[in-house]
Amino acid sequence: MLKGHTLFITGASRGIGKALALRAARDGANITIAAKTADPHPTLPGTIYTAAEEIEAAGGKALPLQVDIRDEASVKDAMEQTVAKFGGIDILVNNASAISITPSLITNMKKYDLMNTINARGTYMCSHYALPHILKSAASGRQSHILNMAPPLDLNPHAFAACTAYMIAKSGMSMCTLGMAGEFRDEGVAVNSLWPRTGIYTEAWRVNFGGGDEASKYGCRTEDIVVDSSYDILCQDPKKVSGNFFIDENYLRDNCGVTDFGKYECVPGAPLSLLFA
Repeated sequence: MLKGHTLFITGASRGIGKALALRAARDGANITIAAKTADPHPTLPGTIYTAAEEIEAAGGKALPLQVDIRDEASVKDAMEQTVAKFGGIDILVNNASAISITPSLITNMKKYDLMNTINARGTYMCSHYALPHILKSAASGRQSHILNMAPPLDLNPHAFAACTAYMIAKSGMSMCTLGMAGEFRDEGVAVNSLWPRTGIYTEAWRVNFGGGDEASKYGCRTEDIVVDSSYDILCQDPKKVSGNFFIDENYLRDNCGVTDFGKYECVPGAPLSLLFA
């Protein structure tokens, strides 16, 4: 249970970030919604304010903050506002991400810089500013976690070949997991990564892989499988669960006894779009 705990979730105005915030809110958690969308987007639903309304309705307390995780002052200020409102930070979820699944000859430097600044640098920077508060949480024996939405480290060429720049950026997040888990294990802070085995149907997936067409649901699972995995990880004893690169399906099977994954399928029975074998 996460009742009374404070979660700082990047990219929480929609998609997986918001869904996880709502799950924690049902426990009575405090949530900082750290995202860029303060005004309605022309093609994507939700803002930090509509997410805050849903979180409050679900039983949590919300702090909607417009945050650009590329901007150090913005991140630092958001952390300070969170501590001022809720008294500390227990859990950081590095969920915000920029994506371009394109080969090297097509991925220009603007896209490369965007992905690496948001994914790798943003994860490091948010962790850097959250950790002093998370360490205080750990010293008090609370649920003290960093969860990065990032893949297992895999140095085989096939893992990078389709989208080298994107994988460099996401692997930067994974290396934050590896290093910080080692740094803070003895102090009771858990640092883990979580990655989906299949495509997850979110607005980002629809726009990037379906051209805005809902037919892109085919072969995907719902965001619930990632939320169920994330929530369970964040409820584990941080002194016993750190430095892992979890896959959502494998985690739920091995740790939660889930055997029926059909409930997560967007199109029941459709062949799954596998991201991880």
